[in-house]
Amino acid sequence: MILIGENIHVISKSVRNALEKRDEKFISDLIKIQDNMDYVDLNIGPAKKNFEGVLSWLAGLVQRQSGIGISFDTTNTIELETGLKSFKGKTFINSTSNDSVRLEKMTALALEYESNLIALTLDAETGIPKTSDGRMDIAFEIYEKCIEKSIDSRKIFFDPLILPVCVDQGQALEALHTIKMIKESFDPPVQTVIGLSNISNGCPKDIRPLINRVFGVLAFGAGVDAAIIDAGDEELVRIFRMLENGSARTELDGLYLKLADMVRNFGEIDEIDYDKNSRQESEIIKTANILLNKQIYSHSFTQI
Repeated sequence: MILIGENIHVISKSVRNALEKRDEKFISDLIKIQDNMDYVDLNIGPAKKNFEGVLSWLAGLVQRQSGIGISFDTTNTIELETGLKSFKGKTFINSTSNDSVRLEKMTALALEYESNLIALTLDAETGIPKTSDGRMDIAFEIYEKCIEKSIDSRKIFFDPLILPVCVDQGQALEALHTIKMIKESFDPPVQTVIGLSNISNGCPKDIRPLINRVFGVLAFGAGVDAAIIDAGDEELVRIFRMLENGSARTELDGLYLKLADMVRNFGEIDEIDYDKNSRQESEIIKTANILLNKQIYSHSFTQI
């Protein structure tokens, strides 16, 4: 399981200010807290004006103080290529979609720099399909382009696009279906990645970690290969590593393993045995039912 830290993101006002000022200490501290990741995502958006040259500057900081890889995350292709040139290590390009111009450019860069490529199941004209079948149609089109360019299929990471559960509840299940379909449909095989925190966007702050963790477990069961996550959620990181080795240390770990196995084996959540007297286990099951679209979401669902 590849873990990618999301903690350097231009949408954060403090991060944006630090990038504009080239505040080395602030950014270095953010890199340091992501040492538990395999990659750090450098999300700098369109990278205009004061952001010119920022990716190569960031790549230098990562190179000097850690051994982790970089996910270069920008819509600015010139800045992206500058970053790829400057970094000597493992990389992701984040990302392309089924937009013909961007797809042509991103596949060329992925091939030239031997980078992993995140491909969104998104069409520039029609947006995000509501169904897993619609997302698969886009994935097949992107796949064909990548294979035509002789990109190693193992370097193609399809993103099923996670939408907030509080906005469109049924889309959580569609994303899980899409992950499973992608894992079963390509020969040679490809990989999958999710932006995990998207699932809880707009939810109350106190329940966001629970939603992220439970959906991460379900996605793991569906076969996801990589996740962009909050590196500061140490329990989430521990859960993913526990799922990888399949060794439960606590009763909660055992429940997480059961949920992952349920998705993997097309089981039913009603068949899962858990301690109904345990508040934590009950909240995990409630959350899973919400994400599987078996109960209706509300901001107070854990209290019901």
